[in-house]
Amino acid sequence: MQQVKKKYLQADEAIGKSKGGKSTKVHVSVDALGNPRRIILTAGQAHDVVTAPALIEGEDTQAVIADKAYDSDAFLALIAQMGAQAVIPLKSNRIEQRQYDENLYADRNKIERFYNKAKQYRRPATRYEKTARNYLAFWYIASCVILTL
Repeated sequence: MQQVKKKYLQADEAIGKSKGGKSTKVHVSVDALGNPRRIILTAGQAHDVVTAPALIEGEDTQAVIADKAYDSDAFLALIAQMGAQAVIPLKSNRIEQRQYDENLYADRNKIERFYNKAKQYRRPATRYEKTARNYLAFWYIASCVILTL
C-alpha cells in the first residue's frame, strides 16, 4: 500500500499574509512577576481576542490585564466566569461603558518587558524557521534563559 504524504499547509505553520509580507503573531501570557506562562503562535492576520481564551484557559487568577484589542463581550464574560477581574481599557467605539482599575493596568508593562527581553535573542526576534514547531521552540528557549536571569 502506498503512503500518502501530508500536504504542507502554511496555516498549520502560523504564517499569514499581510501588506508587509508574511508574518507570525506571538501571543504570551505572563504571571504577576512577568514570567511567561503560555506561548501561542498564530498567523499574522489573526486577531488577538481569538487566541485569548486559550491563553487564560485553566489559569487560577484574580485579574486578567490586557490591552484594548482584548475588549470583547465574549472574552469579558469568560473572565467573569473564571471569577477574575477584567482590567482591559475600552475600545473607542464601545457603546456600553464600564470601569477598570487604571493602577492595576499599569502592571501590563510586565508583558511588554518580557517581549523586550525575548526579542534581544535573534531567533525569536526574526523568524528564520519554516515550521511553527521550531519557531515556538526558540521562544521556549528564550523564555527559559529569561527565567534563569
